[in-house]
Amino acid sequence: MTTQNRLPHPRPLPISTSEMERGVVTVEWTPESAKQVGTELEGSSPETVLRWGFENFGPSIVMATGFGPEGIVLMHLVSEIRPETIVFYLDTDLLFSHTYELRDELVKRLGIRFERVHSGISLPEQALRHGDKLWERDPDTCCHIRKVIPQRQFLANYNAWITGIRRDQTAFRANTRLVEWDYANKMVKLNPLAAWTSDQVWEHISTHDLPYNPLHDYGYPSIGCWTCTKAVEPGQDPRSGRWAGQAKTECGIHLPSIKTQ
Repeated sequence: MTTQNRLPHPRPLPISTSEMERGVVTVEWTPESAKQVGTELEGSSPETVLRWGFENFGPSIVMATGFGPEGIVLMHLVSEIRPETIVFYLDTDLLFSHTYELRDELVKRLGIRFERVHSGISLPEQALRHGDKLWERDPDTCCHIRKVIPQRQFLANYNAWITGIRRDQTAFRANTRLVEWDYANKMVKLNPLAAWTSDQVWEHISTHDLPYNPLHDYGYPSIGCWTCTKAVEPGQDPRSGRWAGQAKTECGIHLPSIKTQ
């Protein structure tokens, strides 16, 4: 029997009589158990990975999106498998207007339940604390304030999350598993498209006539904040337009789990 038909489960913890009466089974998730599941699911389709996640976590799993093409594919799949799933995005107050327009279109087309996650710190307040245009002088701190901390606070309410990262996007992501342990957030992380290529992503978008950010058609293969995103020339690294001119290639929301594993 293949993993497509028999989805792996972690080891259940001993349960109390009251839990037994309610039909509740407490599951112990550890880095080891997440790694084992990732190994067993290797080679599985994104749909299989998602179904495994929904079966094991139900309402305690959420999806993250930056509205890139990978996120569009996953939102399409999620809308067909478990449409009530919450999809959250990090609103830095610096997103392109096209990104907000795409969000609204996805609500209409796919019925996505979006949840906006914000730092609670306005740009003027950040400027008072750290100086104007922090993203130019210290992009790591800016990302930490506007993305990393808000996400960690949000994910503290859940047990697992879904991301659209792929192994061939950056060197940091090369060893990404379909299912892995997120050490930073102490939870299970699903990367259903980890083994996909960019061509596969765009083929899915084209086949299903899904909406996407029009900036992709104008030399922006990877889109983040407008302050830190530039167009790239054909043949250049797709992420070279992010934090152009700096050594930075990641905003920080994925680095801890990737580095540790």
